[in-house]
Amino acid sequence: MKKILFVASEAVPFMKTGGLADVVGSLPKCFDKEKYDVRVMIPKYMCMSDVYKSQMQYKTHFYMDLAWRRQYVGVLEMEYDGVRFYFIDNEFYLSGPRPYEAVNRDIEKFAFFCKASLSALPSLNFQPDIIHCHDWQTGLIPVYLKDVFQNDSFYRNIKSIFTIHNLKFQGIWDVKTVKDITGLSSYYFAPDKLEAYGDANYLKGGIVYSDMITTVSNTYAQEIKMPFYGEGLDGLINARAGYLRGIVNGIDYKEYNPETDSFIVKTYNAKNFRKEKIKNKRALQEELGLEINDKKFMIGIVSRLTEQKGFDLVDCIMDELCQEDIQIVVLGNGDEKYENMFRHYNWKYPNKISANIYYSEALSHKIYASVDTFLMPSLFEPCGLSQLMSLRYGTVPIVRETGGLKDTVEPYNEFESTGTGFSFANYNAHEMLSTIRYARDIFVNKKREWNKIIDRAMEVDFSWNASARKYEEIYDFL
Repeated sequence: MKKILFVASEAVPFMKTGGLADVVGSLPKCFDKEKYDVRVMIPKYMCMSDVYKSQMQYKTHFYMDLAWRRQYVGVLEMEYDGVRFYFIDNEFYLSGPRPYEAVNRDIEKFAFFCKASLSALPSLNFQPDIIHCHDWQTGLIPVYLKDVFQNDSFYRNIKSIFTIHNLKFQGIWDVKTVKDITGLSSYYFAPDKLEAYGDANYLKGGIVYSDMITTVSNTYAQEIKMPFYGEGLDGLINARAGYLRGIVNGIDYKEYNPETDSFIVKTYNAKNFRKEKIKNKRALQEELGLEINDKKFMIGIVSRLTEQKGFDLVDCIMDELCQEDIQIVVLGNGDEKYENMFRHYNWKYPNKISANIYYSEALSHKIYASVDTFLMPSLFEPCGLSQLMSLRYGTVPIVRETGGLKDTVEPYNEFESTGTGFSFANYNAHEMLSTIRYARDIFVNKKREWNKIIDRAMEVDFSWNASARKYEEIYDFL
């Protein structure tokens, strides 16, 4: 049996700020338990819910050297959904009101977490074959494995995999401070190791020293070899391309299930959506004060309102789009300029736009289940989860062909009657607008074709089980 340890800075349900937590919390329970013993290790943040903290069992504690400091390390454990979770405890580092703070604090916090995670393993009587590290917060683990821990036979044969969830976030600080915090020698701060452009870079350490690198979609794995997407590391990614694999994330098919979803007015499935899905649309139109009209082409957006998500394109064509016979429902918050942009159009076209500038789990489910199409015009998107949720709910996605969006949404082909959504290639506002108009034309004038797109969308499988099989291939290879 292969023993795998996931190490990350967050995991559902204990702590979540983004898609990373979904991967780390959901994926481990999908592996074949006969062949793989998969466990998870994350920090025990003080800001975690007391519901979970009260269920954790004390396992052990010890003191560890971190460069010239001596630090307390507590280890707690808990079983959740059939997976064993370990929690690294230290109030000095982990008592903030949020999991992430200013980068100078986080640089030291996650150096501590990386070294503590490795140091705790012998006392847990768990010797993993593979440590699967996620994002820059765990970038030092492959480095430490090749450094101080190499002298201990317990660690000598442990392999490491490093998964890049978003290359934009790298954990960068000055070399002198990082050297002082980590206790690593000058040898590691050379341009072919942790140093990048004069600074120390945790993510780079993970990429250089791990035995295998993965990222969260095939297309993103190709894109990050180019300067535009490579965030300054494209040269390194190309050098290690032989060890790089792209595996698309999944979503929890129990949580996102139109047949059992308690948030939506009318549940439905792939067989009866033609009659039942529309009832959710009417209910949402009524709830948000929009005209109740089945024939209105209803566009949904659930997102962080940032430039990365393509909202400068939306801003460009919003007035033109609002001349069409459409309704737009927006849910999310983010950059002030995009929040205010949607508020402005809500005021200007109150019968067409509903801007909900906050986040609500319940309303997000209602939008996935109710709208006709879901818009995701991202500038870059390592994987993206919203398009997977919309496919699951039979809501047709309109996406830009980048990263995971390109890998998961097959563009509609009217001549062959194939495809699960609509897509456009260039980062261009009017290319997006013409794609929206094309989708609306199919919705209005070719209803049978539209319903066949939904049939195909609801058939595809982007559950975590599909991702787990691909990861198993890598674990077996190492």
